[in-house]
Amino acid sequence: MTHPTMPEAGSGGFPACRSILFVPGDRPERFARALAAGADAVCIDLEDSVAPGGKDRARRAVARFLTERSRGPGEGGATESSPLPADSYGNRTSSPVLLVVRVNDKTSSEGACDAATLASCPSPDAFMIPKVRTGLDVQDAARALPAAALLPLIETARGLENAQGVAACDSVTALIFGGFDLAIELGAEPRWEALLYARSRVVHAAALGGLDAIDMPSRNFGEMSGLREEAIGARRLGFTGKVAIHPAQIPVIHEVFTPSADEVRRAREIVEADRAAGGSAVALAGRMVDRPVVEAARRVLQRARPGATA
Repeated sequence: MTHPTMPEAGSGGFPACRSILFVPGDRPERFARALAAGADAVCIDLEDSVAPGGKDRARRAVARFLTERSRGPGEGGATESSPLPADSYGNRTSSPVLLVVRVNDKTSSEGACDAATLASCPSPDAFMIPKVRTGLDVQDAARALPAAALLPLIETARGLENAQGVAACDSVTALIFGGFDLAIELGAEPRWEALLYARSRVVHAAALGGLDAIDMPSRNFGEMSGLREEAIGARRLGFTGKVAIHPAQIPVIHEVFTPSADEVRRAREIVEADRAAGGSAVALAGRMVDRPVVEAARRVLQRARPGATA
């Protein structure tokens, strides 16, 4: 499933996501609106955003939505004008964004109930797996849940220590940095300086696995300058996208994680110069163009939005 306004694929074979918008699983009236909000992916959450008393209701709502989403034309599901179906509340979305479901920790009773409920449902595009500590957690999730891409959350001290092994697991297509839970476990503040080492470890592990790395959300959605600054810092570290908790955050996240027209033009010049030189080092506008520069330019072009021109 490829989003029409996104790069065709990220480094792990899963469509590259600049943004993943969260929506609580016990608010089904918001599902279709979230899918229409402009994010590259939407994550329906069964974990932290759902109170203990609402877990069963959330599971039923997600199961119903996944079933409705899977129906073809003539079955009350997707049509040519509506790639995703209307939900039980009559909402429709016109953009086939990626659909992710975050389940509860597999070691909890709620995680077991999630797996039992979702086992008989059509699969979303991916499952987000919380509290991943080792590669064995990923393998257990892959066995318990319907076949889909897996997005492990690196949000524990042990998970951070084993992030490279987690990234090497089959079905894992990106690593998500869960900075808030990790900060609690570390006894640290969830600020940039305190989490810089952890962020860098996640990016390093993702790069070793050939995966994308998605940064933690910013909880302040009323003031965008802080979000933009944090997103720019994350991109400079090597993150390829950021989690959003409010639709207002999406335009800023996309602005930061989408290569600009000037970046695309420069990348094309570098790739063309390299091609003309037959792979040998060559000077371009006073700068030496060698293999690392060319690879960086190719990555920019891979993530460029269709139609991006100088």
